[in-house]
Amino acid sequence: MKFLAEPVLFNDWHVVGRSQDLKAGKLLSVRLLEEDLVLWRDDTQALAWQNRCPHRGARLSLGKIVDNTLVCPYHGLAYNSRGCCVKIPAHPTQLPPAQAYVQTYQTQERYGLVWVCLGKPNRDIPDFAEWDDPTYRHICCGPYHYRSSAFRALENFLDIAHFPFVHGGLLGDPEHPEIEDYQVEASLNGITIRNVRVWQPDPDGTGQGAPVTYEYKVLRPLTAYFCKESNGRRFAIFFHVTPVDQVECIGWMWIAMNYAYEVPEAELRAHQDKLVAQDIAIVESQRPQRLPLDLQAEVHLGSDRASIAYRQWLFQLGVTFGVT
Repeated sequence: MKFLAEPVLFNDWHVVGRSQDLKAGKLLSVRLLEEDLVLWRDDTQALAWQNRCPHRGARLSLGKIVDNTLVCPYHGLAYNSRGCCVKIPAHPTQLPPAQAYVQTYQTQERYGLVWVCLGKPNRDIPDFAEWDDPTYRHICCGPYHYRSSAFRALENFLDIAHFPFVHGGLLGDPEHPEIEDYQVEASLNGITIRNVRVWQPDPDGTGQGAPVTYEYKVLRPLTAYFCKESNGRRFAIFFHVTPVDQVECIGWMWIAMNYAYEVPEAELRAHQDKLVAQDIAIVESQRPQRLPLDLQAEVHLGSDRASIAYRQWLFQLGVTFGVT
């Protein structure tokens, strides 16, 4: 494998699609950490394989599913759910050779998403605290495609000082750009960012501007969460960024909120799409595209405390893919 030298991402879980899009009988072609994968279902589970037939290297995603086997489009070799060849049409009586198997990867389905680990997972998929709480609405947003490093996209999610300028009139106000001091705690298991306050024109849907306080958690190198509360109304986002390659990524987002039940999901999703589109334009403009971990490479301000901690944490973990 290409990234045995990158154990942090190689041994972590990454989102590769939505469960609802991986229908029975359907093959999906996706890309993760520069590895081409094919996704499909047998009778019991979602499967993720290297998108390559070991016979002559054809893309298995061009094949078809027959009786719980994936059939290669080139010579019709059939592979069972364990990735082992069980049929060679050109030699129907021949026992398939032992080396005729497809590289398979571990998968899980959680939060309506399909997660894949290319290596050996060193921990479980991160917890989404509001997922099992029936008082919250849950709205899936994305996928969002960025032509930039996944770490640039995740750092942007942690950056609140851009709200008045990138999201003026929505999440911030250029007349109220001040960011008060806030607290950051980091350990090998993640980062917690508390008491991040910003003025917002309409923080809770009441139409009244007010300061609001955010709490962020970086749960894994490419998975983060925030929650904000205003007058008892809580709004949370669970965000994962999939590293397609060094400078291309896909964002997947779940919103959880315990209010505004009357607002249609399509309207809430359209609002989030607008915000993320504003972010993508900025993130794609950043140079270098890969996130600099050397703190001397860019200027830092007091309001950048969260992103400084994030870069230091990634360096401590030994991340090398998608960073400089």
